[in-house]
Amino acid sequence: MASAAAERVVRASNIDFHVLEMGAGPLILCLHGFPDTAHAFRHQMPALAAAGYHVVAPFMRGYAPTGAAPDGRYDSAALSEDAVNLIAALGYQEAILFGHDWGAVACYPVAAEMPARVTKLVTAAVPYGISFIKALVENYAQQKRSWYMYFFQGAFAEAAVSHNNFKFLEKMWTDWSPDWKWTAQDIEPLKECFRAPGALSAALGYYRATLGAMMKIPADAIGSAAAPPPPINVPAMMLHGRNDGCIGAELLDGMEAFFPKGLRKEVISGAGHFVHQEKPDETNRLILDFLKS
Repeated sequence: MASAAAERVVRASNIDFHVLEMGAGPLILCLHGFPDTAHAFRHQMPALAAAGYHVVAPFMRGYAPTGAAPDGRYDSAALSEDAVNLIAALGYQEAILFGHDWGAVACYPVAAEMPARVTKLVTAAVPYGISFIKALVENYAQQKRSWYMYFFQGAFAEAAVSHNNFKFLEKMWTDWSPDWKWTAQDIEPLKECFRAPGALSAALGYYRATLGAMMKIPADAIGSAAAPPPPINVPAMMLHGRNDGCIGAELLDGMEAFFPKGLRKEVISGAGHFVHQEKPDETNRLILDFLKS
């Protein structure tokens, strides 16, 4: 993270969120995914701040040094509540939301259900709609990509992920972003986060709260589980790496049907799941162009 970034604690949702922030102006709230931390936005924050925005990237609930969820909730609804509460705690009525992976999952319901709180929406790596749920049933390639979600349901996952200084996470980054020549310096903040007691279990808790409930749905109820979500009536942009080894780029097909105000889709060649870290200059250019449009 650039040296100009400030770090402080913001109280929201009865949790002490540690945040990185930079700049002044309209709020851009940047929400990270798994396996990642607020440092994922280290390339975007200086560029967005220089363009006249107040950029805030919190460590999501349970991701150290942010506190654990006091109610034990790591479901997607709780993540969306955090986004809304963070906007208010930062002193704003509205914000631009930028969510990657689980951060995108957190942003979509806020934009759909409270469009007055979201001026523009930028998401990366996880599409909106029914394509992902359908792919878990119908798409063998995606079923293979999503194996880890089922693996994380077991109590042995913590031991496997943390073994040998979190070598598991290194393999995951490589599988998901095969073109990215990440360094030890890039991944060390993530390992440091998960070394904190309870942080890894909290991160895995996101999957247990979401997929764990889904796994209890009878096979004949899958159709209702994949019911179309509400439309998102704010201008939006979706970023995705062409070579994403976690979620196939084909799952973006048809996503624009859920965005009456327009959806700009950008599939970036030579990038994988961590597209904003792999192609920071292109990502920053696309985001700034979208925000100015």
